[in-house]
Amino acid sequence: MILYPAIDIRGGKAVRLLQGDYERETTYDADPVDAARRWANEGAKFLHVVDLDGAKAGAPRNLEHIRRIAAAVECTIQVGGGIREPDSLEAVFEAGADRVVIGTAALRDPEFLEEALAAHGDRVVVSVDARGGAVSLSGWTERTGRDVADTVADLEERGVRRFLCTEIEVDGTLQGPALEELTRIAARTSAPVIASGGVGDVSDLHVLALEAESHENLEGVIVGRALYEKKFTVEQAIKALR
Repeated sequence: MILYPAIDIRGGKAVRLLQGDYERETTYDADPVDAARRWANEGAKFLHVVDLDGAKAGAPRNLEHIRRIAAAVECTIQVGGGIREPDSLEAVFEAGADRVVIGTAALRDPEFLEEALAAHGDRVVVSVDARGGAVSLSGWTERTGRDVADTVADLEERGVRRFLCTEIEVDGTLQGPALEELTRIAARTSAPVIASGGVGDVSDLHVLALEAESHENLEGVIVGRALYEKKFTVEQAIKALR
């Protein structure tokens, strides 16, 4: 499995939210480039960057920070947050992203998703985020009644080639990933799935690596708070995921 250290940007800083709640924010780096350099220096080959301001506003708000991160490190960078129309998607690619992550627009704007997939193929990752098994949209602020596994299956039929799946209720808690939900999702698609949310120590990574033996499309895991709070290093995480 691939490790994706997370860099969530809000107000120009690298932060983490607890369970997707914008009112429960912790700042870890005054400059997100510092976080990017730290993870890269520790051995990360991939980074997951989220424009939290953009996710809430519905359009990217931190393109300059994305440019600076892309210029500072030699990692594969995937970026999400507020990418809901073609100009935003192209702007994020132009800022230096290797992949873009589309969430809300993938469900609300089928034409946009179709065009994005036709133009960029597997450089487009679709984020399907859930609370209690139901999909959440608009930067995790809006709940829907859609089952997350059914949604993933439907999106694969529409041509999606890679998914990012977050169980919001465990995100930022360090209490462990939502394995039952994750494996339920992985079983409904043949596309690669990146897990996100809940990793608290190295044992969680060992468990995910074991799950990947049964569900070979479990491609990677995004880790944020546990790395920032030094529960383990990037090097230790990569070793555990092997």
